[in-house]
Amino acid sequence: MTDLFSHGPENSAPQPGRPLADRLRPSTLVEVVGQEHLTGEDGVLTRMIRSGSLGSMIFWGPPGTGKTTVARLLAGETDLAFEQISAIFSGVADLKKVFETARMRRASGRQTLLFVDEIHRFNRAQQDSFLPVMEDGTVILVGATTENPSFELNAALLSRARVLTFRSLEPESVMSLLERAERLEGRPLPLDAEARTVLVRMADGDGRASLTLAEEVWRAARPDEIFDAEGLQQVVQRRAPIYDKSQDGHYNLISALHKSVRGSDPDAALYYLARMFDAGEDPLYIGRRLVRMAVEDIGLSDPQALVITNAAKDAYDYLGSPEGELALAQACVYLATAPKSNGVYVAFKAAMRTAKEHGSLRPPPHILNAPTKLMKAEGYGSGYRYDHDEPDAFSGQDYFPEALGRQKLYDPPDRGFEREIRKRLDWWAKLRRERQQR
Repeated sequence: MTDLFSHGPENSAPQPGRPLADRLRPSTLVEVVGQEHLTGEDGVLTRMIRSGSLGSMIFWGPPGTGKTTVARLLAGETDLAFEQISAIFSGVADLKKVFETARMRRASGRQTLLFVDEIHRFNRAQQDSFLPVMEDGTVILVGATTENPSFELNAALLSRARVLTFRSLEPESVMSLLERAERLEGRPLPLDAEARTVLVRMADGDGRASLTLAEEVWRAARPDEIFDAEGLQQVVQRRAPIYDKSQDGHYNLISALHKSVRGSDPDAALYYLARMFDAGEDPLYIGRRLVRMAVEDIGLSDPQALVITNAAKDAYDYLGSPEGELALAQACVYLATAPKSNGVYVAFKAAMRTAKEHGSLRPPPHILNAPTKLMKAEGYGSGYRYDHDEPDAFSGQDYFPEALGRQKLYDPPDRGFEREIRKRLDWWAKLRRERQQR
C-alpha cells in the first residue's frame, strides 16, 4: 500500500509501470507534505528523532496522508530494521514469524520497527500478542489505522503506544504535489484553472488520490487538449466521498448535523444533511436521528417538533428517494429554527439518577390504591384528595416517597412553549405552599 509523497527535489526519473504516487515518494521526513505538526522543524516525530529515542506509536488518519511512508522514513533515520505487515493479510503464524525474526535481530544488536498497516483489523487476541514484544523492546510498534483507535484498539495496547494524528491534506499541499508531478513528468496537467481546483477538491485531502487522478487526466488527454471542469468530471468521474457508514465518517457527520441543529444553524444543518445523503447514508437512520434531536434539544419548548420529525420519517418511508428526502430536509430546518430546550432531557437524567440512588422507596400511602380490606386497614388511599374536586383542580398534595422528600427535577427555561409551562409550575408551586400552610 503506497502512501504520501514529497515536495522536495525530484528523486526518481519517470519509470513506465510505476505509479506516479510511488515515484514521488519522499526520501526524508522534511519532504513529507501536509503533516508539518509531525514532521516539521518542531514536529513531534522530529523531536523524537533528535532525542535518539522512539517509542511505539499509532498513526491515525485518513488514507493517503503519509502513514506508511513516514513509518519507513522513521526506520531509516534511526537506523532501525524495517518490517511491514498488513492486518488484512496476516494471521497468528505471520506474527510469530515476524516476532522471532525481530528477537534474533535484537540479539545481534539491532532493534526492529514493525509497521502494521490497518492494525484495527486484528482481533483482541492478536492485538494482545504485541504487548510482550513491545514491553521487552524486541520491536517498536508503529500501527496505522483509519479508524478511531479509542474504539478499535485494546486499552492495553493504547496504554503502551502514543497516538499521532495524521491530517487530511489542505488544498495547498495537494497543489504542491500536482506541481511536483508536472515537474517529474515534464509536462503540465491539461486543465484550466477551474478544473485544476476541482481536481484538488475531488482528491478530498488524499495525496495519493490526487496523483492517481492526475495520471488519469494525462492518459485521457489528446495532444493540445485542455479540460475544463465539466470535461474533467467526464474523464475521471466523481470520486466517492470518504465516508464509512459504520465508522468514523458516519459518526463525524451525524455529530456535525446534530450540533448544527442544536446551535440553531439551519444552513450548516442542511449542508451536513446533504453530505449524508450524498454519501449514501440510510435516510431512515437520519429520520430517527432527527426524532432524537426533537426530544433531546427542542423538547417541550416546541412540542410540534416531535410531531413534525415523526411525520417526516413516515413521509420518507411512504415516498422513498428522492422525493422523501425533502421531507427530512424540512424537518431538519424546522428543528434548527425551533426554540431550544433540554429541560426534559436533563430532568429525565436526574430522575433516573435519583431512582437508582434511593432504591425501592414506597410511594406515600395516600396515593396507593386499596382494593382489599387489609390494604385499607394499612392506610392505603387514606387522605387522598381527588384533584378535579379541588379548587383550580389542584390539591397540592405531596406525591414523593416520605423518605425521599419533594425533589426538583424539571426546570423549564423561559422560552418557547415552556415559558407557559413555567408559568403553570410557578402558579402550582404558589398554591402548594399556601395549602400546605393551612
